[in-house]
Amino acid sequence: MTPLEAEIRRIIAIDGPIPVDHYIELCLAHPQHGYYVTRDPFGARGDFVTAPEVSQMFGELIGAWAAAVWRQMGSPARVQLVELGPGRGTLMADALRAAKALPEFFAALSVHLVEISPALRAMQEKTLANSDVSIAWHHALEEVADGPLIAIANEFVDALPVSQFVKDRDGWHVRMVGLADDRLAFLAAPDPMPGVPATEAVSGTILERRHDQPVSLLAQTIARHGGAGLVIDYGHTETSFGDTLQAVRDHKFADPLEAPGEADLTTQVDFAALAGWAKREGAAVHGPVPQGEFLRRLGIEQRAARLKANATAQQAADIDAALTRLTAPDQMGDLFKAMAIANPKLGALPGFDT
Repeated sequence: MTPLEAEIRRIIAIDGPIPVDHYIELCLAHPQHGYYVTRDPFGARGDFVTAPEVSQMFGELIGAWAAAVWRQMGSPARVQLVELGPGRGTLMADALRAAKALPEFFAALSVHLVEISPALRAMQEKTLANSDVSIAWHHALEEVADGPLIAIANEFVDALPVSQFVKDRDGWHVRMVGLADDRLAFLAAPDPMPGVPATEAVSGTILERRHDQPVSLLAQTIARHGGAGLVIDYGHTETSFGDTLQAVRDHKFADPLEAPGEADLTTQVDFAALAGWAKREGAAVHGPVPQGEFLRRLGIEQRAARLKANATAQQAADIDAALTRLTAPDQMGDLFKAMAIANPKLGALPGFDT
């Protein structure tokens, strides 16, 4: 039994079963035993690999995208470059290297990293130690000062907690985590949610609703103060029913209720809901488009060709493999989507509107 499972069992013993969103939040962000708080989850020695770890091309293109957006903003003298969930700092390091190609943009930047994990913050500090730019760390987006910004959220939204509801004959019930046969198990709250229509979904259907606060706040800031945010994540473009909660450990899928705190928990991003949150805050939405298409529009194939020009045979093969992994429909190219949240004054954005 993991230390976090023991803690969850104590909570259940006192308060009864806990909602799924609370369970996810405990698993990922518990201050002592949370998954992201206690470890480096990335790379071959971790549990999964994200796009910035696949190739430098990903972060470089994001940096070029940010520079283009800055120009569309009117090249303000100061702009905040914000990353939500910055991992090891790899994406930001690559983006800043690309940003140096436009010295006026680089000179305007202050970097703000929103990170809850002390372990990952230490890695980010090391990765970005020689970045030649002002960097501040924050526990939440609310701590970033108001003002024009360009934000990056790569594989951030999928880790935000979701509430789950299960359909029964008398309506929708909150899905909970409790104990059955002395094991953690999914249960349904005994009473249906008041005021929620019963719909025609069959009994047993799962409905997910994600906590929208960070994305809504980002959209509100962008609408009021200018700029844009880029969200890249895995998910679907239309709202639908279904249980998408999954756990990953040692690069393999695992039981979400097994070894809490020792596996990454995510759910697929509902990009239609994401767009709705942003529009309600007064922001414009671009996309979503498949990640592969987005990266090709930004010039990833040309960037790969330039890198291969001075590469060894093995390096060239690695570049081709990374390009395939990032853009192929059967790998990250279609499952992952890119969507921009922007101030309506910006108009068309690179990678989205052709």
